[in-house]
Amino acid sequence: MLADLNPPPAAVLKNKIKPVLTLHWSGTAGTTARTEDLVVEAPLCIEVSYTRNARPIIKTLGITMRTPGLDQELVLGFLLGEGVITRASEVRRVDALQQNRSGETIDTCRVVLAAPPRHDLQRVSRAVTTTSACGLCGRATLEGLPLPSVPTAVADHPALSGALIAQLPERLRAAQSDFAVTGGSHGAGLSNCQGDLLLCREDVGRHNAVDKLLGAALIQGLVLSEGILVLSGRASFELVQKSAAAGLPIIVAVGAPSSAAVELAHAAGITLIGFTRDNRFNLYTHAPRIRLE
Repeated sequence: MLADLNPPPAAVLKNKIKPVLTLHWSGTAGTTARTEDLVVEAPLCIEVSYTRNARPIIKTLGITMRTPGLDQELVLGFLLGEGVITRASEVRRVDALQQNRSGETIDTCRVVLAAPPRHDLQRVSRAVTTTSACGLCGRATLEGLPLPSVPTAVADHPALSGALIAQLPERLRAAQSDFAVTGGSHGAGLSNCQGDLLLCREDVGRHNAVDKLLGAALIQGLVLSEGILVLSGRASFELVQKSAAAGLPIIVAVGAPSSAAVELAHAAGITLIGFTRDNRFNLYTHAPRIRLE
């Protein structure tokens, strides 16, 4: 059951950070040897298993580079963002394996679905290994992207104040323990409309951080249609697409959005905010959700 997927203890996650010897140069102090902690990037194979006509089927969706740990959350969030699943009840369990279906030794997460998928998984699968910075890498076309949904639940709430929005990135940063050590991980946070940070997930890849966040919310049964996605970096097309598929109505990013991200946010009914730093931000779409004093 998904409810049994609790976050592993800190000891299990020790492979997230790796110390390396470096030479540090300074114009005033010269060169010194020091040890620095780097965020780990390692491959994960994503597989889906189901039964069709009494015949067991296992399909490989691809291999992604990620920061080890919370892999079950990552793959569930990935499937949610791709439209393969829409709720926790569609998943029987997630198996963490050391070999993939081809017998290769690689960290593997196999998601066992309760029923055959509604969509052709070939349109979702990546033809090549994706990098942690990769969003649409490996897609032959955009046909695998789920159509955006239009969130409506937040319309029942009073407009959020600009002051509250401006505080969200700092609240996310304060919760980014991996970034505090390495300076090399992206963060994704889920906030409620009162500004409380409900979840924070980190990864070497910003897409992976969002997938982990969505997977954790799915496991915990949180209502995403009443939440705010907070991003430590920029807002790309695929991150907006993932938010639309999950029903998230507001995105607050520290960095810039792309033009395609703004267009998709407008079409999907998502309030998109960028350059949120130093007590300021830019509001790009669906402004009525924000109260600008």
